[in-house]
Amino acid sequence: MTYRDHLVDDVLAWWTAHGPDHEHGGVLTCWDNAGTRLVASDKYTWSQGRWAWLTARVAHSGDLLGVDADWYAEQAVATARFVRDHALLPDGTTAFVTDRTGAEAGPHTSVYADLFAALGFAGVARLDPDGGWGGQAEDLLLRCAAAIDAGRFRSDPYPVPAGHRSFGLPMILVGVGEQVHRATGSAASADVVRRAAAQIEEHHLCGDDVAEMPSDHDGLLMRHRTPGHVLEATWFLHHARDLLAGSALADPQVLHGIAVRALGLGWDGVHGGLLRYVDRDGGAPTGARTDDPYEALVVDTWDTKLWWPHAEALYATALLAPEHHARLHDYVFATFPKGRGREWTQIRTRDGAPLEKTVALPVKDPFHIARALLMLVELEGER
Repeated sequence: MTYRDHLVDDVLAWWTAHGPDHEHGGVLTCWDNAGTRLVASDKYTWSQGRWAWLTARVAHSGDLLGVDADWYAEQAVATARFVRDHALLPDGTTAFVTDRTGAEAGPHTSVYADLFAALGFAGVARLDPDGGWGGQAEDLLLRCAAAIDAGRFRSDPYPVPAGHRSFGLPMILVGVGEQVHRATGSAASADVVRRAAAQIEEHHLCGDDVAEMPSDHDGLLMRHRTPGHVLEATWFLHHARDLLAGSALADPQVLHGIAVRALGLGWDGVHGGLLRYVDRDGGAPTGARTDDPYEALVVDTWDTKLWWPHAEALYATALLAPEHHARLHDYVFATFPKGRGREWTQIRTRDGAPLEKTVALPVKDPFHIARALLMLVELEGER
């Protein structure tokens, strides 16, 4: 099976049949892990923004994929409108979650929700450049970057523990900022990307090693690593390399070394696949503990096998470390897909059994798998 066939005939086929809310706009994502039962109709802005970006990108690649680009474009615009009209709050931030109709919107609790809304707006801006979407994407991006710089932000569902930095913040600024820049060409968005990459280089990178939560305290959080995040970040940085002149993180060989180290640390030598969290020396995270809830998450779920690190690693290895791609491909396709016309079982135990568990949001994610497969198809088309 080709990546194109799996994307179109299975992953997108499932989502187009089950996800779109044709009455109110946006996408319904609160499915159980098996994809058989809708457990709630809440709409998390995090997921809505990512669906808007994904469907816009599929519309752009409609000829390559052989799909109805107009249908996907309509989905993208309808979802972006839902976010703009119902989740965008008067202060310029976004609600973390709304009800199905958008009539009830929860408070702002996460800069990540804001940034994924910006990502969705940036995707739609490339479909509708005169619709004001690029300006809204840039406004959100700049607001988030300023809040992060000032330390005045919330990052639910994973608050940053006191005394630590979070790799996820500069990483997502690179990824979203690069996409906003492609949509707007603005100097301000390019500057966000450069400053975020500089933060990664200064505070998180030591040789090929990337610290998820560096701190002056050498405890478990300081020692733990998140291989999937690192692999995702390598391709973010590679895509943004034209904006990073003079940075070591624009060098494909540097990114190759970082990706290979993350793969080596994260690979499960017993069952195969990538572990969710590991110690900086490999294996189960170790070190002095506190009562921080994120620390408990690391300890309790370190050996689970999740959809998103494996999807990100598929693309990152194809792009930057092709010598490792076949092993990863074989594991992924023996473990996650559910069969023809179906999505992946996204959350699994260490030995690959399905696991009914919430990861970050109580949703079935419509983003990482399809995005990775789409970019793999685009990459094959370029070669």
